[in-house]
Amino acid sequence: MDEKNLLEQLNKFTRREHTADEVYIFPVTLCDNEIDRDNERFSREALDKLAEKFIGVTGIFDHNPKGENQTARIFMTEVVEEDKTNSIGEKYAYLKGYAYMVRTDSNADLIREIDGGIKKEVSVSCSAEKQICSVCGADRRVKPCRHVKGRKYDGKRCFITLDDISDAYEWSFVAVPAQVCAGVTKSFDEDKKNVVPRSEKEAAINRALMLKNPDGVAKKLFDCVKESLGDEELDELCRCLSAGKVTINCDEYKM
Repeated sequence: MDEKNLLEQLNKFTRREHTADEVYIFPVTLCDNEIDRDNERFSREALDKLAEKFIGVTGIFDHNPKGENQTARIFMTEVVEEDKTNSIGEKYAYLKGYAYMVRTDSNADLIREIDGGIKKEVSVSCSAEKQICSVCGADRRVKPCRHVKGRKYDGKRCFITLDDISDAYEWSFVAVPAQVCAGVTKSFDEDKKNVVPRSEKEAAINRALMLKNPDGVAKKLFDCVKESLGDEELDELCRCLSAGKVTINCDEYKM
């Protein structure tokens, strides 16, 4: 999906229309149909239901529902199927969400941490009306069974399949998610796999400037103006520096 369509979907959740420069959009894998660390999994039907329920849901930290922990919001979702199977032989699928934040001074560091892969792992909080035991088929919400998650019975591993989703509460940045693959992904779509995050561009420019100007004057100058540079301008500056087209006379900036 192109930037224009993404913004159209995003602006359905804002009081006024926001431009691409005003918001930070990132894709996130919310959950999948693989068995997780808690020996639970979502059914394929559950993923479809979660896709509906998670639209408009807020993102927080560590499942702490305080208002000040609100950091982002999901504005669009899709269930993605891959050409492989999960550990129980079903076609692998995952729920992909598109989240946004309004760019502010207070979340600038968080955005850098997301781009840098520090803030990545996520976990979802929802309600499943059915919790099916893989060994006996009992719905534990109706009739608890004696099988223990993670143990094997006659060679068959016990896990719980979550189904019939009734609500989606929130999604959180966490240190260790139950679902191994849940987290922020690198690109919006396959056409943008090679797009370098803004923070990485800035780091590359800083390194290049330091090499060309050991006294750091040019780096200080760039640090002062980089917030006003758009992505295309950053790309062009990267290309010029790499090609050796930019030369800076540090004497010009001395007071």
